[in-house]
Amino acid sequence: MSHGPALAPDTATGRHPRRAGASRRTGWVMLLAGVVAWLASFQLTVDDWRLLKDPSYRPPCNISPVVSCGSVMSSAQGSLFGFPNMLLGLGAFAAVAALGVAVLTGARLHRRLWLALDAGALAGVVFVHWLIGQSLYELDKICPYCAVVWTVTIALFWFVTLHCLEQGIVPVPRGVLHAARDTHWMLLGAWYGVIALLVLTRFWEYWSSLL
Repeated sequence: MSHGPALAPDTATGRHPRRAGASRRTGWVMLLAGVVAWLASFQLTVDDWRLLKDPSYRPPCNISPVVSCGSVMSSAQGSLFGFPNMLLGLGAFAAVAALGVAVLTGARLHRRLWLALDAGALAGVVFVHWLIGQSLYELDKICPYCAVVWTVTIALFWFVTLHCLEQGIVPVPRGVLHAARDTHWMLLGAWYGVIALLVLTRFWEYWSSLL
C-alpha cells in the first residue's frame, strides 16, 4: 500500500486531483466505528424513551451503583444542547458508517470532506472527554453504552487523522509522518490506558469490593 500523498499531480491533466483515496483500514474503521457507536446510541435512545414513559423503568445497563446509565441519561449533562446527546450520535455515526461503505467500495472522497470529517471527529473527541470528566467527577457513574461511544470516537478520530497525514491532506514534516505511522498503535493504546487508569482509580473502592 502506497503512503505517498494522494494529491500528487495527475499525469493526464497535470493538475492536482481534488479527491483523495483512502486505505481499506480507514474505511473499515469508519464503518465499524459508525455501526457500533450507532447501535449504542440507538439503545440509549430506546432506554431514554422508555424512562420518559415510565419513570420506574430500569434500563438493562443499570448494572450496579457505579456502572449505570439511567441517571446519566436523565442528567443535565445527558442533554447538553437541549435534547438527548444520543440523538447527535444517531445522525453523526450513521453518516460515518455510510462514508466508510463508500470508501470501501472505492469512492474517492473530496479533500474538504476528509477535513470536515476529521474536524467533526476532533469535536467529538473533545465532547467525549468532557463527558468522561463529568461521569467520573460529577455524576459518579460509568454508563456502559456511553463508554462504547467514547472508545470508538477516539479510534475514529485517531485513524482519520492518520489517514489525512498519510495522504497529504494535512501536510506535516516527513519525520512527523513516519513517527505517527510507526507508533500509532502504541500511542492509541496509551491514550486508552490513561482513561482506564482514571476510571480504575476514581472507583477503586468499588472495584476492590468485587475482588
